[in-house]
Amino acid sequence: MNFPIAKRIADLRPSDIRLMTRECERLGGINLGQGLGDLPAPPEVRDGAIKAIQDGRNTYTPSEGVTPLRLAIAEKLRRDNGLTVDPEQEIVISNGTTGAFAATLTALLNPGDGILLLEPYYGYHLNTILLQGLEPQFLTLNPPEFDLDEAALNAAVRPNTRAMVLCTPANPSGKMFSATELAIVERVAERHNLLIISDEIYEYITYDGRQHVSPASVGRLGERTVSIMGFSKTFSITGWRLGYAVAEASLASAINLVNDLLYVCAPSPLQYGVAAGLEVPPEYFQHLRSEYQRKRDIICEGLNDAGLTPLVPQGAYYVLASIAHLGFADARSAAISLLEQTGVASVPGSAFYQSGAGESLIRFCFAKDDATLREAVARLRKFRS
Repeated sequence: MNFPIAKRIADLRPSDIRLMTRECERLGGINLGQGLGDLPAPPEVRDGAIKAIQDGRNTYTPSEGVTPLRLAIAEKLRRDNGLTVDPEQEIVISNGTTGAFAATLTALLNPGDGILLLEPYYGYHLNTILLQGLEPQFLTLNPPEFDLDEAALNAAVRPNTRAMVLCTPANPSGKMFSATELAIVERVAERHNLLIISDEIYEYITYDGRQHVSPASVGRLGERTVSIMGFSKTFSITGWRLGYAVAEASLASAINLVNDLLYVCAPSPLQYGVAAGLEVPPEYFQHLRSEYQRKRDIICEGLNDAGLTPLVPQGAYYVLASIAHLGFADARSAAISLLEQTGVASVPGSAFYQSGAGESLIRFCFAKDDATLREAVARLRKFRS
């Protein structure tokens, strides 16, 4: 039988991240493409989930999440993000930050609404936007600093633009938006009455003493911001699929309605595990930053030695490298050539751009154990374009 597929997925394409992962597996290579974060989970998180299973916490939870986790998040937001929120009405636990993002779009925007992405963007943001029938709109930030300009941002807003996505620290660039840049966002959002959706999944992975600034903590942005955060990167539990949305009560209520319909609830015992993880001492987060900064420096040195120019990230655990000088026709050709020659997988920069700017870039993930990362760097040094 030849049943037609839904029109809503007609413009969707498989992620190049997935495609490069499959090709890497076929060749038995080292995968620096997908953001797997294959470091061990903290014992507190692991043991907290195990205890919850043993205690029989295996049934449905409230759609907004279990109370201990929402209380722990509220304290974390106060301590680390400068945000005071009501854990009963302003926090929604979901199935990963992707789940929280999808629920937010469904609850707060209508088909045909415009939503502004700053490129390079995270590909799953774009595909979720397309799936919702929204109109993606783009503003390109220029390397190496990816600075946000107020005039350019204001000019990018169209008559139907209703929202803007921020990712800080950003995937794939590692860009961290400063308080000054977020003040620009506040002014433009006020001028055009925009909803701000802030993806902060990498908030604890920052470098060179930089402090993460949550957009909702700047001026009056909190009134119009949905802060989307999670645990996958902080605790190296990407497969657990746990994230959350923080917003003013009426927005959170709408998001939770959709969250319930789409997902029912997040996995019960895993919620208790991350609640235990949020009780770890501050030294854990300091160690996390220093370890990833060390790994960042290892990969950037290796890329330089391989003749690939790294755009040194301010945060997150990815690095874009310039291939403009190597003469490849496009970024995918460069990524495939690199994988075939060295056995190291990257992701074409075109996966993160609507414009052609990504054709001169490839992205690497350095969230790997030291032995794997050093072997990858040794292989990269043998690369010849």
